[in-house]
Amino acid sequence: MTITQDLPATQLRPTGPAPVPADRLRRTLRRQAAGVTVITVPGPAGFTATSFTSVSLDPALVSFYVSATASAAPAVRAAGSFAVHILGRGQEELAARFARSGADRFAGTDWTPDELGTPVLAGVAAWLTARPVLLQEVGDHLLVVGEVVDTLAREDVGPLVHHDGAFGGFTSAPGTGARRS
Repeated sequence: MTITQDLPATQLRPTGPAPVPADRLRRTLRRQAAGVTVITVPGPAGFTATSFTSVSLDPALVSFYVSATASAAPAVRAAGSFAVHILGRGQEELAARFARSGADRFAGTDWTPDELGTPVLAGVAAWLTARPVLLQEVGDHLLVVGEVVDTLAREDVGPLVHHDGAFGGFTSAPGTGARRS
């Protein structure tokens, strides 16, 4: 796949009410629970993200967003690879460390570089590595889409979830057929 950078996004300009202010949107979006990930790139650089999602199974594509002004944004733009670490219950401190500004996020973190120099964190619920195929400015963020080249998942760890500014776990509703909480 070929990497594309900063393509102009199609702008839809519907008529009607003006968009809501950023602080109101932020308050509303805090009501959505999201899985917690740490994104890393060679350098090393990394950050906590809840914007990770799958895009396609064939080809295997995933995506995430990073603020265009984040300290890790220049490293993400320059990276030829990235890793997404899906955090599990009990990894709140790791999530908080990679969300902290102005700190060495890798200090005290157990990690090893893969063959491309991408930091892979130890002990996470799952991880995948990918090559960027699309970088595009969208509003005040950078959208990164990558083609997955490797994965590893542990079955014995429940998810770490972020909701309303706090971390928590997940408990299945009775009768849903889920195997663990």
